[in-house]
Amino acid sequence: MMEDALRPHGLGATQWYVLHQLTHLGPTMQRDLVRLLEIERATLSIIIGTLVRKRLVEQIPDAVDQRQKLLRLTQAGKTLWGELPDLGFIHDTAFAGFSEADLETTARVLKAATERLNQRLKGTRP
Repeated sequence: MMEDALRPHGLGATQWYVLHQLTHLGPTMQRDLVRLLEIERATLSIIIGTLVRKRLVEQIPDAVDQRQKLLRLTQAGKTLWGELPDLGFIHDTAFAGFSEADLETTARVLKAATERLNQRLKGTRP
């Protein structure tokens, strides 16, 4: 459903989440998005690279540590965000009625299960 709504705009779901976070939080350190979105650093780097190439996001090197990057929407990113369909209903519909504690527990269990499966897959590879 989400992918179908985003496809005409050339975005994937995770790209949308990055734009969503930058729209609502403002400029954000890339390392903080890893934690917020709960995705691997390498995966986020690829996604950010794509958004930078599309000129929707810009990376600004930190003044103290040039390896750290501040992310912010470009004007094109802000314009695109204004054109995107409101997908907030997905979260509201899917998670309405669940407590924050239930959602945190579910996320923690799914994350642990995914990590275990990934470890198992790595262990069975030659």
